[in-house]
Amino acid sequence: MKLTGNTILVTGGGSGIGRALAKQFAARDNRVVIAGRRRDALDAVVYSQHGIESIVVDIDSAAAIGPFVKELILRWPTLNVVIHSAGIMRYERVTKAGFSTNVTEATITTNLLGTIRLTTALLPHFLSRPEATIVTISSGLAFVPLAMTPTYCATKAAIHSYSQSLRYQLKDTNVRVVEIAPPYVQSELMGVQQASDPMAMPLNDFIAETMAILEANPDVTEVLVERVKPQRFAEARGEYNAFFDAYNYRAMAARANEW
Repeated sequence: MKLTGNTILVTGGGSGIGRALAKQFAARDNRVVIAGRRRDALDAVVYSQHGIESIVVDIDSAAAIGPFVKELILRWPTLNVVIHSAGIMRYERVTKAGFSTNVTEATITTNLLGTIRLTTALLPHFLSRPEATIVTISSGLAFVPLAMTPTYCATKAAIHSYSQSLRYQLKDTNVRVVEIAPPYVQSELMGVQQASDPMAMPLNDFIAETMAILEANPDVTEVLVERVKPQRFAEARGEYNAFFDAYNYRAMAARANEW
C-alpha cells in the first residue's frame, strides 16, 4: 500500500482509530474523506486537520450504500482506498433476565454487513483504478475473544476471514487487501473511560507503530503491532486456553461494576 498520493475514504472517521488514521494519512499528502453518522463529530475532525473532507452516511442502511457510493465517486473520482473503521462494541450478558438480540443484530449490521456492503459497492470503481486498497479493521479479539462482548468478537473473527478470502479472490487484480488487527486501544469505543484505561494501549502509540509497519513494508497484508502478537498467535503457540482464561479473568475483574 502506498502511503501518499491517494484519495482515501475512512468510515467511522469521526472518532477513535478511524479519526487518528485519517489525520495521519492527511498529513502524508493524501486526500482524505471521513464518513459517519454524526455531522458534528465529522466537522470537528475537518476543522482540526488540513486535507480532510467529510460526508455523512448511515453505514447500517443497506438502501443507503448504493446512493452513497455514487455520490462519493462523483465528488471524489480518484478514490482508491477505503479504510473500514466504523464499528460498535457492547456488553452482552446472555444470562441476564430479558436479554434480547437487539445489540447482537446492530453489532453484526455495523461491523460486518457494513464492511461487506460497502466493499461490494466500491469494487467496480476500485477495479477501474490503477491501484486500489481495501483496509479492514479486525481485532486481537478475532483470535482470542472477550467473553463479555461475544458478538463484537465474532464480527471481528468474520472480518479476518472475509479479508483473507477477499484478498485471494483479488490476488490477480490491481486491488490489495490489508487487515489491521489492533489490540485493546485507548479509544472511546466502549465509553469515555476506555480512553484513559491503563490496561489499553495508548492510541497515539498504536497509530505510530501501525504507520511505521506500513512504511517499512508496503506489501504487508496483516498489520500487527507488538502488543497484539501474543493474542494473535496464542493458538499457534499452544497457549490458547491459558491466554483465554487469564485474559477474560483480568477483564471481568477490571469491569465488574460495568458488567
